[in-house]
Amino acid sequence: MRSAPRAAKRKGGRAGTPGPLCALSAVLLAAVAGCGGGGSRYPAYLPKRTLDTSVDRALTGTPARPGLTVEGLAVDVKTRTFAVSITVSGPVVPGEGLPNQPPSTTCTWTVTMSSATADVPVSLKDFHAVNQYGAVTVPTLVPGEHAPPSILRRGRVISFQLRAYQLVGQGRMQWAPDRRHAVAIWDYEVEND
Repeated sequence: MRSAPRAAKRKGGRAGTPGPLCALSAVLLAAVAGCGGGGSRYPAYLPKRTLDTSVDRALTGTPARPGLTVEGLAVDVKTRTFAVSITVSGPVVPGEGLPNQPPSTTCTWTVTMSSATADVPVSLKDFHAVNQYGAVTVPTLVPGEHAPPSILRRGRVISFQLRAYQLVGQGRMQWAPDRRHAVAIWDYEVEND
């Protein structure tokens, strides 16, 4: 019976020689190092950026280049007629930690708008929750919640809660004040475990 060569039996390299795991670690570290650092780095092989996704500064969202962030962080929206800071937090879901997790659940988001430079139109129909499969839901007010004013005036702050039934998983809340162009987008995760 023929035995395999000794070098093939070793899991790593010889003493002082990196094995396959060390080589893989070095490649991964180099990849991670290339992703961090300057917010201006963007791989040349990817399409030109169309979203503002920086985390090192306040995000700016426009109809041509929406601000994309995570739930709970503000986007400074700038349009031809107004500028406003808007934050969407959530979703908050009932029943986290239950032994049986359903595939979908009720989600509640809190919207806060402030720092308006001019009158900002406010409509619930301008907010859209998009799940990981692309299904779009227009959330409604939480029962008992007072409807927000239809106009946010300069110097005022408004906050209201929206609710929708969503699948467990990833999603995005979008705000499109002209109902055509999203100017701010928040990534979120629906979890009930």
